[in-house]
Amino acid sequence: MNHRIWLAALALAATFAHAQDNSAQEANVGPAAAAAERFLAAVDKGDVTGSYNEMAGASRLMVTLQQWDGAMKTVRAPLGRLESRRMVTAVPTRNLPGAPEGDYVVIQYNTRFSKLPDDQMAIETVTPMLDRDGNWHVSGYYVKQVPHRELKD
Repeated sequence: MNHRIWLAALALAATFAHAQDNSAQEANVGPAAAAAERFLAAVDKGDVTGSYNEMAGASRLMVTLQQWDGAMKTVRAPLGRLESRRMVTAVPTRNLPGAPEGDYVVIQYNTRFSKLPDDQMAIETVTPMLDRDGNWHVSGYYVKQVPHRELKD
């Protein structure tokens, strides 16, 4: 086989494999978003145990239920009740800083809470991962208050 043809075939195979990998990662968005929604529903109700049970096994090993309860009282409760939430991005990835390689989807929401000033909203970042049990569970949750002008569309 001619070297150019062989290299072209190799490049085509690599491109096809990359496309399949991207397609598989994109397929993760739906199940990951469903896990994020279950988690957020529990958080919104103030169901600390329910939200904790939706967390990934590795996250539960790093944070006790009591620590999670304290975090929810410190971070989430002061924001008040949920008024609106809109998913703005869902990005599948295999690598996150400080985390082992795996299947993750980083999901961001523009969220309005009742106790935020009128000129502010929140960006909630929820990161589900495909856990060892073969199901999607949340490995990270972060809330940042921002002025309206800093929100993604």
